[in-house]
Amino acid sequence: MTDSVDDGPGAARGGGRAGAWGAGLLLLAVSVVIGCRTADSDGITPVPQLLALLPWLLAPTAAALLMALFARWWTGLVWGVVVLGLLAWFMDPYGKTHDPAGAPVASFRVLTANVEFGHATDALVGAVRRERPDIVFVAECDTARCEPALRRDLAADYPYRQAVDATGSAGSVLLSRFPLTPAAGVQGRMGMPGAVADIRGHRVRLQLAHPMPPLPQQLDVWRRELGALRDWAAADRTTPTVLAGDFNASQDHAAFRRILDTGLQDAARLAGHARTPSWPARTTPLVGAQIDHVLLSRDFSVTEARFLDLRDSDHRALVTSVTLHAS
Repeated sequence: MTDSVDDGPGAARGGGRAGAWGAGLLLLAVSVVIGCRTADSDGITPVPQLLALLPWLLAPTAAALLMALFARWWTGLVWGVVVLGLLAWFMDPYGKTHDPAGAPVASFRVLTANVEFGHATDALVGAVRRERPDIVFVAECDTARCEPALRRDLAADYPYRQAVDATGSAGSVLLSRFPLTPAAGVQGRMGMPGAVADIRGHRVRLQLAHPMPPLPQQLDVWRRELGALRDWAAADRTTPTVLAGDFNASQDHAAFRRILDTGLQDAARLAGHARTPSWPARTTPLVGAQIDHVLLSRDFSVTEARFLDLRDSDHRALVTSVTLHAS
């Protein structure tokens, strides 16, 4: 016969302390991220990486609340409720939206896609043929696979192009049914071509975005390149503008919000999809971040925005239907 173990008050107190410690550690980690979000800062690693997944911080916060409740740690409960409230506050889309005042003058479709080192080129060609966008922004379009395929399969429908021809992730291409005038693109470690399109007699600035991701050793580069995109957007606030691509940043990153502060608006948000994840494709739409965007000046309205799965890419493509209005 074995002796029974008496789980008495001491064991209960030990379990309570463990629960309180666990809750405290979870709340501390989430609070650091929320603190940076509140301070309009991206902080240091791992804060920028966690900010991309800010909505999913609800899970550890809820777990911490339950642990604090079972441990009867009332301070932790209050702390958790405050953190939960701040998370809920930041769920709202950033900034205000503005409806264009002028009459509509031109409608067209825009598609942006990251084809992951060219692996998803065939899937992109299929999506372009189905969706029939007028302007296509392609990031990570390498010269070995992607660029020749786009010339072969899409040149007849998209006779105008502006590109940074490079290998690996550095290559990028802008395709258009409308005539393009070359423009100086934003400088970065990965290609970001720019152009001015003549859309039914109206000049529209186009710029592909593909800054470095916020890798632990590359945060300064990430901030600098997002800052360069912000400076490009702010340089001309009178010409209609489309800035699209893989920004490697979400609305929860301060560096991205500063781009929106120039007056640009996110097409997905205008269409009611402000929190739809676009990366990583393997876990979306359950878990992920919206880091692929089509940003528009206030001359535009949006009638549709949809995220598309692309085979062999870690990003989802985004296709939008937009209308340019007279200023």
